[in-house]
Amino acid sequence: MSGDGSKKQFWKRNTAKVPGNIQHVYGAQHPPFDPLLHANLMKAGNKPPSATTPGKPKKATTFQEFESITSDAWDVGDDDDELLAMAAQNLNIEVVMETANKVIANHSKLRERRQQRMDKMTEPDEKDGQEAHEEEEEEPDEEDEREEGAETTTDLSFSSEALPLSGNRLVKSHSEAPVGSPKEVGVEQAVLHRQQSLPHRPAIPLVPRIVDQNTSGTPAMSEREASRLDKFRQVLAGPNTDLEELRKLSWSGIPRQVRPITWKLLTGYLPANAERRESTLQRKRQEYFGFIEQYYDSRNDEHHQDTYRQIHIDIPRMSPESLVLQPKVTEIFERILFIWAIRHPASGYVQGINDLVTPFFVVYLFEYIEEEVENFNVSSLQEEVLRNIEADSFWCMSKLLDGIQDNYTFAQPGIQRKVKALEELVSRIDETVHCHMQQYEVEYLQFAFRWMNNLLMRELPLRCTIRLWDTYQAEPEGFSHFHLYVCAAFLVRWRKEILEEKDFQGLMILLQNLPTMHWGNEEVSVLLAEAYRLKFAFADAPNHYKR
Repeated sequence: MSGDGSKKQFWKRNTAKVPGNIQHVYGAQHPPFDPLLHANLMKAGNKPPSATTPGKPKKATTFQEFESITSDAWDVGDDDDELLAMAAQNLNIEVVMETANKVIANHSKLRERRQQRMDKMTEPDEKDGQEAHEEEEEEPDEEDEREEGAETTTDLSFSSEALPLSGNRLVKSHSEAPVGSPKEVGVEQAVLHRQQSLPHRPAIPLVPRIVDQNTSGTPAMSEREASRLDKFRQVLAGPNTDLEELRKLSWSGIPRQVRPITWKLLTGYLPANAERRESTLQRKRQEYFGFIEQYYDSRNDEHHQDTYRQIHIDIPRMSPESLVLQPKVTEIFERILFIWAIRHPASGYVQGINDLVTPFFVVYLFEYIEEEVENFNVSSLQEEVLRNIEADSFWCMSKLLDGIQDNYTFAQPGIQRKVKALEELVSRIDETVHCHMQQYEVEYLQFAFRWMNNLLMRELPLRCTIRLWDTYQAEPEGFSHFHLYVCAAFLVRWRKEILEEKDFQGLMILLQNLPTMHWGNEEVSVLLAEAYRLKFAFADAPNHYKR
């Protein structure tokens, strides 16, 4: 690159797509550049793009030209006070306080009205006629109704029912409705009344207490569940556990009462011979805490401090927060992840591995408690119990990662292969969904990377993850191979919602925030059944991927 010409050639844009490359997405967080809106954020020397030819903007061909026509918030400088000063110029403290007080007052009025309505709904039926007559006489003025409508906009926007038409187009949110529309107040009242009249779905804990709950939230053990529990106990009671029979039983879910011992057997942590189990547990637990004594003090050394720092940063981001943010749990997770990283230098610690500790920790915690995990104070357990849970979680997580370690080595080739296989599989089983995402330039790597990296733990509630892992541990190569078909079935499960989205941003928001909060055993069982059907059709016939 001796001359200017060679420099320009070096900085020319390469439009070829690279798997996993970062592309600019304009949306709510990154709107297109507007000189009028961003004038205060520009340096004196930076100017908005100018057109050299009428109607045709200049194309930047070098890095220097690209830099000269680019401006963003970072150009303001390193001093945050400058940003605050700019904001303060456009704000009047009195106006801000007055507006805040109005919002608080309106919110209080709204809560009072809602409470009055709920009180009226709970009174005896003989008073219904009189209350209805009183409600007709108490007509709120138009201004109050509009204030109430504005406060309920957030709630209404999450309604599963489509909002009515405004003029000749569908109003997706109340913010799009014409201001002052004569039907606006009536529409909001109707939708609010409909929401209040719907039966409330019972809240499901992150992990069910006594038996695996379904979406109905009924905790009572059925006759079928009691029979399955007896079968598990019979298999586990023998001197040599039949692991093949145990896998068959576990495929469709493991009762909570026997899940800890079953998981330890299926992962290979414990031997099938019942007489050797206790001695194996003692030996492996002592070995783990020997690693702690040998390696954990090196977490602040120059070679290991970056690893420990990253672990320390990632743990508070895990869920459930009420559990992982407890100091005792945080310390346990830090030790488990750091020791695993030290003993596996080929991959070391990678973001995503931290999530894989939680299911093991929670399942083995339930070996000693009956309460809901999100409300339990772990420090109330005896120190010896916590040490056992910690060691068991470490070894079982290690067994899991032994089968998928290429997911976390340099460049994560295992995930790259699985995402590509997912794309090929979906193109065969649902070409419409595949072409729809291609039309709006949605790359599978943009959403499915997390599905493979975290084993769908960020997409499903913890109770569903534990049920999913029952099958993964019962299925041969469940985490490394069967998970691909679960992801394909999971994607096609949202076919209707995907096809309704008509732009890149809408598709990405949907795929990264799928509505699974109320999922339970029923939904996971259907998902696993569909995944098994796909595996049966495609796993032993890889040419079926090809057209």
